Amino acid sequence: MKKIVITAVALALAAVSGLAQEKKDSTVKKSSDYEFTVIKENPITSVKNQYMSGTCWCFSALSFLESEVMKEKGLDSLDLSEMFVVSKSYHDRAIKYVRLDGYLNFAAGSSFGDVLHVIKDYGIVPQNVMPGLNYGTEKPEHFEMDEGLKGYVEAIAKKPNHELTTAWVNGLDGILAAYLGEIPETFEADGVTYTPESYRDWLGINPDDYVSLTSFTHHPYYSQFIIEVCDNWRWDSSYNLPLDEFMEVMYNAIDKGYTIAWGSDVSETGFTRSGVATVPDIDRKPGAGSDQEKWVGKSEEKTVTPEGTTEEKLITPEMRQDGYDRKTTTDDHGMHIYGIAEDQNGTKYFMVKNSWGDTGKYHGIWYASDAFVRYKTLNIVVNKNAIPKDIRKKLGIR
Repeated sequence: MKKIVITAVALALAAVSGLAQEKKDSTVKKSSDYEFTVIKENPITSVKNQYMSGTCWCFSALSFLESEVMKEKGLDSLDLSEMFVVSKSYHDRAIKYVRLDGYLNFAAGSSFGDVLHVIKDYGIVPQNVMPGLNYGTEKPEHFEMDEGLKGYVEAIAKKPNHELTTAWVNGLDGILAAYLGEIPETFEADGVTYTPESYRDWLGINPDDYVSLTSFTHHPYYSQFIIEVCDNWRWDSSYNLPLDEFMEVMYNAIDKGYTIAWGSDVSETGFTRSGVATVPDIDRKPGAGSDQEKWVGKSEEKTVTPEGTTEEKLITPEMRQDGYDRKTTTDDHGMHIYGIAEDQNGTKYFMVKNSWGDTGKYHGIWYASDAFVRYKTLNIVVNKNAIPKDIRKKLGIR
């Protein structure tokens, strides 16, 4: 009898355990239950890893330009040097910083426009010509370099008599060369000798073909203004569009075979490690370490699924402006949009190439919902030919 009772109890516990496990398994399944169908996908190069460097602006802008070149020249692949751009960017920024007596942001972050300026003024080189890892690691780790450069230019900018020597720029370039490598005067690619400028011209990159667009209400629509964020240290202007037309440009670009450099706020709870970005109403506290950990934390999180959520917020221009004014929308991260997909409920998502390496469920790719992109986009850069003609006319873009 005792044995029978024990057996019955054991069976009951097993049944309860099985139900709990079934429920747990069901929950786990729902946490990754997105089913995406690609609507349009344009070619991109492989996912890279910026690792412990604040260079997303460069990785994403060059990824965008690699897609542009592949589209125009019919290339299967291309890999441009991020650290060539970073080196030249720091060079230009240091000179401006000193000229302004230190009243300028001098940090790792920057903007898409910075990349276009560097390529226009200095050219570009392939990744293998200047990998930029002269300091003993296999991936970018820039904390020491960033702090060393900041200390150097601060000392120069704060000289008591403000009379500069003719050597300080050479000293700056020496630090950059020690960490990122020498800027090559010439190099060989596919048996041809190039300069950085002639390689840019062979690739067909014309920085004047690209425009920055945004959508805020504190400046007139169909005008240009300088987006007031610290990383926009070159003080580049963006064209300001009503939100619906702004989104129309993005959908039109993908449909016509173009891609988009995308600047966004990724400190939102809805931007998850697992590769999906939506708009749930929960706050997040960023972690630290790699660039990914800085914005989305260290531990894996369950993705909110279509089955497990109510409809996303209806995003308005007023919500966007409120986020910008309150600084709950900031210029956290640059990425590369290259396609459009939809989930099983018919919700549209932009397909996003990130620069955090092979991470998340989709191996470095994120799916950002229409609502997230409407709400948290700071600006985009697109080929001017990707803009619908009627909108180009309103902006005065030829």
